[in-house]
Amino acid sequence: MRAVALIAALFAASAFAQLRTIPGDAKRATMSHVQERIVELDGRRETLAPGVRIRDAMNRIMVPSALPAGSLVKYRRDASGAVREVWILTPEEAAQR
Repeated sequence: MRAVALIAALFAASAFAQLRTIPGDAKRATMSHVQERIVELDGRRETLAPGVRIRDAMNRIMVPSALPAGSLVKYRRDASGAVREVWILTPEEAAQR
């Protein structure tokens, strides 16, 4: 029983240690939610793609309306130019530039 508990604890610890990968072509900006599928990226209004994925600093998916105003993010666009993926940066990621 102790062996099972030890193995479970090791797997849980490794899950917490996983880092997220933000693609190298993702652009950096300050983002705020305006309404529905509209956000501001560095002061310019932009459209969110249908099915946009916004990840918070803990890598959880969030709805656009929950995006904190003035969030420092990295983002990618789809073929039509709409914002399709967003990562809210942690303080460590923000410091990397």
